[in-house]
Amino acid sequence: MSKPPKKQRLSVYLEPEVMKALAAHAARRDQSRSLIAEAAIASFLSPDAAERQEAAATKRLDQLDRRMTRMERDLGISVETLAVFVRFWLTTNPPLPEPAQAAARAQAGERYDAFVAALGRRLAKGPKLRQEISEDISPIPETR
Repeated sequence: MSKPPKKQRLSVYLEPEVMKALAAHAARRDQSRSLIAEAAIASFLSPDAAERQEAAATKRLDQLDRRMTRMERDLGISVETLAVFVRFWLTTNPPLPEPAQAAARAQAGERYDAFVAALGRRLAKGPKLRQEISEDISPIPETR
């Protein structure tokens, strides 16, 4: 009776972020990093890897589509409408002078966090934007 072939050793260098992700994944699965890396390499080299990658990409796109649909429903406006507004705003406002750009960048994170918090509160309690717009705009009286 012959013994199965012994596994061969391979040393690889990974970026710190990749190593962290590998270690975290292995810990969640209660498996060794070596076993997870071996499975990943085997999957990458298998003939059906392209189909699996396409399926994974399709799944991610479907998730994004569902999120955008949910966001459109919650906000009451389409993502396209928001994108058109942002593009218009960006193209009609001149860029800041160089010294002011540094100060603006420093405040950007704080402003974004405040915006997200306000948006969350608004979505949790308030009426939809489309309802407010229709309430704010009175109908135009008909002229005969």
